[in-house]
Amino acid sequence: MYDTKILDDYRDFTRETSIYDSNDAYEYTILGLCSEAGEVAGKFKKFIRDGGSWEDLTKDMTKELGDVLWYVDRIADEFNISVADILSANIEKLAARKLNNTLGGSGDDR
Repeated sequence: MYDTKILDDYRDFTRETSIYDSNDAYEYTILGLCSEAGEVAGKFKKFIRDGGSWEDLTKDMTKELGDVLWYVDRIADEFNISVADILSANIEKLAARKLNNTLGGSGDDR
């Protein structure tokens, strides 16, 4: 459906740049994702509090979201899930919710 070469290349890159112990892979990558998501929130909170340029915030978000994606890819790889499969499943889920007019609300099965 999609050209997944860039996702495959990125997976190879994240494998080459991972330095955690494979015995702690799940804990390390999941906690790392939480930490990086917190950094995204922190950059935005400081922007709200202190102001600044949108351009600088965008640069910060580009860096921090890149770190988030690194951890997402590593978690997926540790669970032997391809990012392409994650994206396809998410598209399918959200398209069904849109069709069923259930984008809003709560609960996993809507």
